[in-house]
Amino acid sequence: MTDRPFSAEEIDTSRPHPARMYDYYLGGKDNYEVDREAAEQVIKLVADAPASARANRAFMHRAVRTVVSGGIRQIIDIGTGIPTSPNTHEVAREIDPEVKVAYVDNDPIVSVHAGAKLTNTGNTGFVLADLRDPQAILDHEVIRGLIDFDQPVALMLISVVHFVTHEEDPVGIIATLSEAFPAGSALIVTHATADLRRQEHGDARNVYKSATVPLTTRTQQEVEGLFRDFDLVEPGVVQLPLWRPDGPQPTEYELERVHIYGGAGYKK
Repeated sequence: MTDRPFSAEEIDTSRPHPARMYDYYLGGKDNYEVDREAAEQVIKLVADAPASARANRAFMHRAVRTVVSGGIRQIIDIGTGIPTSPNTHEVAREIDPEVKVAYVDNDPIVSVHAGAKLTNTGNTGFVLADLRDPQAILDHEVIRGLIDFDQPVALMLISVVHFVTHEEDPVGIIATLSEAFPAGSALIVTHATADLRRQEHGDARNVYKSATVPLTTRTQQEVEGLFRDFDLVEPGVVQLPLWRPDGPQPTEYELERVHIYGGAGYKK
C-alpha cells in the first residue's frame, strides 16, 4: 500500500532535502547535486557526519531487533529516508516474517522508491506525510488499513525530531501519536546533539537553516524529555554506539565521531 506514486518531474531538486543528504552521508546514490553540495558543507564543518550516519543506521537495526524480540509486531517508521537495505521491515522479519511496517516520509523521492524497495512485500505501506501533522498520519487510510491500534506499536523517529523546532512542540507531537497506542507500545528515537563540539554544530545548523530546513540540536536531558510517556530501557538515552552494542564496547575514538543520542522506551 502506498500513496499515489510521484514522477521524477514532481520532485523539487532546487533545494536540498535532509533525507537525500543523509543518503549521501551513507554513500548512497539517490541524491542530487544540490544535496551533495549542502552535505559537503556540513562535512567540512563536522567531518564526522558520515560516521554519525552509519552509527545511526546500526542503532536502528539493533533497536528494531530489540522491540520485535520483545513481542511487538507492528511498526510505524516516520522519517524513513531513502531506502537503504536492510530496511526496517527486513530487519524485523529476520525475527518474525509477519511483522507489519508502515513507512512515513515527507520527501516525494522516498515515495518514488517505496514501491520497489519498501512496499514490494505484503504487510508494508508508505505514506507521504510530515511528522509535524501527527493526526494526519494517524488518520491516513494506509495507516488505518495496516496498523491495529488495539495492539502494541513501535513508533520509530530516527533522525527526524531534530528537524522539528521547539516552537513546533516535538513533545506534543509525540504525545499525539502515542495517545493512539496501547500500553506496551514502544518509542525509538535518535537525535543530533551539540553536547559535543558545540561550535562546529552551530555552524552546521546554519547550513541546514539556509539550505533546507532548520536543524535543532538538543541536549541529552532534552532528548530524554521526549520519552515523557515511556519508560526508558537500559542503558537509557546515550550516544548511539553505547546503546546495546552487538560487538565489542566502542572505543573512545568511535564515540568522539558520533554526535547523536539514541534511546528506546515502552509506554506506561
